[in-house]
Amino acid sequence: MKQKTHKALSKRVKITGRGKVIKRTAGQDHFNSRERGNTTRNKRSDKTFIAAKKTTLKALLPKTHLK
Repeated sequence: MKQKTHKALSKRVKITGRGKVIKRTAGQDHFNSRERGNTTRNKRSDKTFIAAKKTTLKALLPKTHLK
């Protein structure tokens, strides 16, 4: 049987040319006025997945070229 792509994850991540997986930082939608400026600034940048999640990502996104 053919392995299928996990569509929810594929909509939330982007794979770079070098094989890194980029995701949007969580917690940006509301209740941000109470946070410090450093926290707000850090949330603006995207985050990369840690190396420990690599095997899980390969299983959920079989057609990508993860390194």
